[in-house]
Amino acid sequence: MRKLSIQFVCAECQTHYPRWQGQCTDCLAWNTLTETVEERSSPKQGIEAYSTPIKLKDITPKPSIISPTRLSEVDRVLGGGIVQGSAILIGGEPGIGKSTLTLQMAHIFASEGKTVLYVSGEESLDQLSLRSNRLDTHDDSIFVMHEQNLSGVIAAIKSIRPDLVIIDSIQVMSTPTLNSVAGSVTQVRECAQELISLIKTINTTLLLVGHITKDGSLAGPKVLEHIVDVILAMEGQKDKSYRLLRCLKNRYGSTQELGLLDMTQEGLKSIQDATAMFIDEGALNRPGSVITPVCEGSRVLLVEIQALVVDSGYGIAKRTFLGVDPNRANVMIAAMDKLLNLKLMSKDIFISIIGGLKFSDPSIDLAMVTAILSSLTDTPVGSKVAVFGEVGLTGEIRATPNAEKRIAELEKIGFTTVYYPQKNTIKYTPTTLKIVPVSDIQSIPLYT
Repeated sequence: MRKLSIQFVCAECQTHYPRWQGQCTDCLAWNTLTETVEERSSPKQGIEAYSTPIKLKDITPKPSIISPTRLSEVDRVLGGGIVQGSAILIGGEPGIGKSTLTLQMAHIFASEGKTVLYVSGEESLDQLSLRSNRLDTHDDSIFVMHEQNLSGVIAAIKSIRPDLVIIDSIQVMSTPTLNSVAGSVTQVRECAQELISLIKTINTTLLLVGHITKDGSLAGPKVLEHIVDVILAMEGQKDKSYRLLRCLKNRYGSTQELGLLDMTQEGLKSIQDATAMFIDEGALNRPGSVITPVCEGSRVLLVEIQALVVDSGYGIAKRTFLGVDPNRANVMIAAMDKLLNLKLMSKDIFISIIGGLKFSDPSIDLAMVTAILSSLTDTPVGSKVAVFGEVGLTGEIRATPNAEKRIAELEKIGFTTVYYPQKNTIKYTPTTLKIVPVSDIQSIPLYT
């Protein structure tokens, strides 16, 4: 006999509570408890079938079948392509290009003779057809349906048995076995688990489109991130055409790669040479602007960090950071204030990475320090000068990984000078690039 049970579940850590409260006592998050109605059935009588343990050495793994997406930047992030039988979650802000990317993947699969089922839970079939006309992705082997009931989706999958299933999006799906509304913690978890269990059984690839919360994290329960095989996150600004594709989880490859895509009228296209695409040549000779090489997987990107230091007009100085880790930026300011005696507590400081990019690489520490000094002393760094290195609390500049790779990329672009950590051992000898080792922030040329 089934019994209804009202529970309050934390959207962050999945902890259950019998009644609502403002803060989750496990993860300490506020206002994350949502009401769910769960059905509990009495224990089944009789004998149940269980799986039989076998020896690990007796298992012969099947070779993974990888299907390239023919978008080189997407394949770079995925580690070569989409693995057959995998479950992939794609998240991003509204209008960032998630549906465009999934429809292009459907077209690529269909052009190889594979069957695709595209389930649109948010858009009507007419809207989906308009996007398909713009992207020129009409194929005979692409089946589409507008459905939000999970039972109808599962019936279609069992009937068609496609090679690729696309759910756009998982937050609008609901199963009639639960009384909670679509998008709730229980519905998202149950729908995702049933879909993934089915595609693992029939060896079909699954693409789930997911929403994100206001703080930029994937919406829905955390368990959704654990049960999928790959998590992709699309980033970018709506007023700019480029999109960044990051891999937050990958059971089949690395999570260090970064993909760069260009949103055009014909869809997303890979950006082949993106080393210096985020640099504004006109602003490099101005005070407060510094170039630093950042490693994202096997790629080196040159990014521009700008700082603005002005006298504070109020009692409390302002600190505004865009694209950099606020904690690291505050540590850099505190270290400069003590070690260089600059009295920065009376200054308003603004730091930004141009282009709307976000990086947490510690190698940009020295660039932040140099940009602040450049703005404070009103001294330009130079258009062909780059710096990189991690700065410690005592002002020492620590060794940075892939230093030779960064220097080689700077020389290829045409830079004349680079300041790098003295603790790095450089075996590479550039011909047109002057390399200057720096041991601490007191030895930065702008300060001395």
